[in-house]
Amino acid sequence: MRDIVTRPPAPAAAWVVQLQALGVEAVALPLIGIAPVDDPAPLQAAWRQLAGTDLVMFVSANAVAHFFAQRPAALPWPAGTRAGSTGPGTSAALREAGLAAAQIVEPAADAATFDSEALWALLAHEDWAGRQVLVVRGENGRGWFAETLRSRAAQVEFVAAYRRLPPQLDGAGQALIATALAAPAAHLWLFSSSEAVAHLRRLVPAADWSGARAVASHPRIAHSAREAGFGRVDELPPSPAAVALLVRSLQSPSIQSAPL
Repeated sequence: MRDIVTRPPAPAAAWVVQLQALGVEAVALPLIGIAPVDDPAPLQAAWRQLAGTDLVMFVSANAVAHFFAQRPAALPWPAGTRAGSTGPGTSAALREAGLAAAQIVEPAADAATFDSEALWALLAHEDWAGRQVLVVRGENGRGWFAETLRSRAAQVEFVAAYRRLPPQLDGAGQALIATALAAPAAHLWLFSSSEAVAHLRRLVPAADWSGARAVASHPRIAHSAREAGFGRVDELPPSPAAVALLVRSLQSPSIQSAPL
């Protein structure tokens, strides 16, 4: 069974490498493009104001990468500022950027979900009145985390670190979709974003996905895949190891009881 990784180009390539190392056939089909914002000045200004910020919440690894790409030279991450992460990929990006584990607030590795709600569960017991919070995200995104903090009298600002773009598929990408439609049982779609599902629907609006199987990293994404018509959707943590375990279970022949 071949896994189709629909994450943006850089994380999709990394997932393919990890899945292949685990013995899984995988191929990247990025269904979301990522690009820097047109004007980096707000990001650079946000860096200069970090010393007065209690928490910087990063919505994704992309947010981390593009935020740190605009870090002014020789400006350190403030010792008193925590970085909020929504899941393992974001946390790994923060560590790669140089933050220590003690500076990162993140859901446990075995958390039921990896999202804003899971991060907030770790922070809800604190008094947020008057405290400064920065949310680093794409040009658009959910406002739930900010609204929740504002309801607790926190001062919350947003900064856009990157832009999301529709996919630009080449001939190989288009051929991959056609092959997956022709042989749905031989392919497993991996979705980490409802936006990726929406882009796939726009690319092939008349496609019948009833015989196809997908993996989603969050209940909201699973709902989007089911709405798109995928016949079977499994919810798994955003982990190559978890996907590889599922693939092995699907490829193992069923054990039939011997006739008596």
